[in-house]
Amino acid sequence: MKLQKNSRLALLSVLECAAAGERQVAAFEIADKYGVSAHHLAKVLADLARAGIVESVRGAGGGYRFAANARRLTLHDVIGRFEELTPADARRRERGDTTPAGRALAAVLSEIDQIAIATFRSITIATMLAIMARQVVPRASDPASSRRVGVGSDPATPRRGRRQDGA
Repeated sequence: MKLQKNSRLALLSVLECAAAGERQVAAFEIADKYGVSAHHLAKVLADLARAGIVESVRGAGGGYRFAANARRLTLHDVIGRFEELTPADARRRERGDTTPAGRALAAVLSEIDQIAIATFRSITIATMLAIMARQVVPRASDPASSRRVGVGSDPATPRRGRRQDGA
C-alpha cells in the first residue's frame, strides 16, 4: 500500500513532534529533514492542529508540539485525516473485474487492504516511538555502529556470510 504524500508527511510530522517531547518543532526543521516544501507541510500541520493531534505554538521559538495521547493515537487515525482507507472491493470497478481472474485478484487485493487497515489501526504512535528508539544511528567515529538494527532483528544473531567469531 502506498500512502499519499500528505499522509506520509502527516505521519512523519507527528512522529517528529512526539519524539521531541515538550520541545516545539519548527515546520521548517521537518521540511528540511525530509526535503519537502515548508509551505505544503504547513498545510498538513494545520490539519493536524485542527484535529488536536499537534498544537501550534506561536512566537519566538514557536513551532508545533505533540498534543495527542501517544498510547491511543494510531497510524490509522492520522492517515484517515488525509485519505480514505477502504478495501479495494469498495472502490471503483475496473474492466475485467467480472472475470474469474479479475474476481480472484480483487479478492486478494481486498484482503491485503484489510490487513493493512487492521495493521494501521493496531499500531500506536507510542509503538512507533519505541521502534524509532531501537534504530541504531551510525556514528562516523565508530565503524562497528554503522549497521542498522531493524524491527524484529536481533544484533546477536549472526548474519548470512558473517562468521560468529567476528573474523
